Amino acid sequence: MDHIRFGRTGLQVSRLCLGTMTFGFQCDDDTSFAIMDAAYEGGITFFDTADIYPLGGPTATIGRTEELVGSWLQRGGRTRDDVILATKCFARTGPHTWDQGNNRKNIMRAIDASLKRLGTDYVDLYQIHFYDPNVHVDETLQAMDDLVRSGKVRYIGCSNTLAYQLARSIGRSELHSISRFESVQPRYNMLFREIERELLPLCAEENVAVIPYNPLAGGMLTGKHRPGAPTEGTRFTLGRAQGTYTDRYWHDAMFDSVEEIRAVAEDAGVPMTTLAVQWVLANPVITSPIIGASRPEQLAASIAGAAADIAPDVKARLDELTAVYRQGDHDR
Repeated sequence: MDHIRFGRTGLQVSRLCLGTMTFGFQCDDDTSFAIMDAAYEGGITFFDTADIYPLGGPTATIGRTEELVGSWLQRGGRTRDDVILATKCFARTGPHTWDQGNNRKNIMRAIDASLKRLGTDYVDLYQIHFYDPNVHVDETLQAMDDLVRSGKVRYIGCSNTLAYQLARSIGRSELHSISRFESVQPRYNMLFREIERELLPLCAEENVAVIPYNPLAGGMLTGKHRPGAPTEGTRFTLGRAQGTYTDRYWHDAMFDSVEEIRAVAEDAGVPMTTLAVQWVLANPVITSPIIGASRPEQLAASIAGAAADIAPDVKARLDELTAVYRQGDHDR
């Protein structure tokens, strides 16, 4: 698999990143290990997790995903330096009201807890999972800079951040001559293109790495879902994730779009999953889309998306069919 420069840094990452949010709830331990094995064997050496994962699990499972990733790193003769490892903090992961958010106390507590679960003394990328309106960005950035200087973190990034929030953060980092966010992790796929309007142009101008999640729209762009009641065992039915994913994608207009995309994929002779990944990768601002799976065999079609470029005429058809999702005025 090809590697690509991580924004303005000198780091090289695999063209696809493995998302792990299903590990420890939707996926049991053995399945999680098998998925990581398949990803690594397919050339993916960039793994993303978070302290709040697994997504959808009960409170008792918080942190289990990081534990599984850490256990996998110690299996099969691998070393810590065989992968680029990213994790995130923000959500409440402890019993106290201050065990959450982007304040200095929580960031310092959260990184130590993540490192313990991951079984390592550093992460390559540490990300703020969400913007925190209750904490001044200077406090957040200074704490993150201290982690970089301490050696616990190599680079810092953010996730679920609006363009103006990222721009302001970069400006404050430049003002104080401290570490800046080198990456952003937004939602991006053919059914959600709003970031093309402001966030992606900002990232292009400032050379910020973009590692988007949901390139398959929670599985909608695989073509496996049909209108009606969601299939049990998918993220549309699992615990805390259920409401989030149904709100995002379970709409009649989106099912209509999926059928139009299915027809394009059939005409092109390309599986829908592969085509969806190719479409995301065709945007030159994108660094490394985050792909996920609930079974190891599901990864093959996504990995194939990084092996060949999308045909220009197919890309143009898909852009036209999904233009409404760029404007933000689609049915919600």
